[in-house]
Amino acid sequence: MVADKKYKGKDFTKDRLPRGEYDHCIFENCDFSNGYLDNQIFMECEFLDCNLSNSNIANTTLNEVKFSDCKLMGIAFTSCNDFLMDITFTDCNLNFSDFSTLKLNKQRFLACKIHEADFSNSDLSEATFDSCDLQRSIFFGTNLKKADFSSTFNFSIDPENNRLSGALFSKESLPDLLLKYKLKILP
Repeated sequence: MVADKKYKGKDFTKDRLPRGEYDHCIFENCDFSNGYLDNQIFMECEFLDCNLSNSNIANTTLNEVKFSDCKLMGIAFTSCNDFLMDITFTDCNLNFSDFSTLKLNKQRFLACKIHEADFSNSDLSEATFDSCDLQRSIFFGTNLKKADFSSTFNFSIDPENNRLSGALFSKESLPDLLLKYKLKILP
């Protein structure tokens, strides 16, 4: 087990992060892009300004892990070990990532760019999407009960194909919710 260690400016695209359990570690300005983070265990770790785009995270455990100002494009979060999964994203780029079928209730996405991500059949009940850009992200069969979309923009969520009871939306987002009906909503 590796505990309380800080990794700064490391390029893990050439030399892989050794497989193991990382507890209370900080990864700052590290490059993991197109690399292998599979079968790792991260407990209460922070990733700051890192590039993890297109990384393989199969069977990886992410428990109380925070990502801030990170690139996580094309990540298949569905391949992670979903037992005890607890992650927070702040100012991250999550374009083309796959969250389908995951249980992510109370998940927090804060000021993230989440274009063309897949949330199909996932449980995002009580999740918060604060100031997120969800352009062309897919919500189908998704549990969004009590989710907060009040400051989110560029989304298309079909109320007939998702569970939305108690979800929060702003008045300005009504056109995004009713897009499929091709209604003209006046100011």
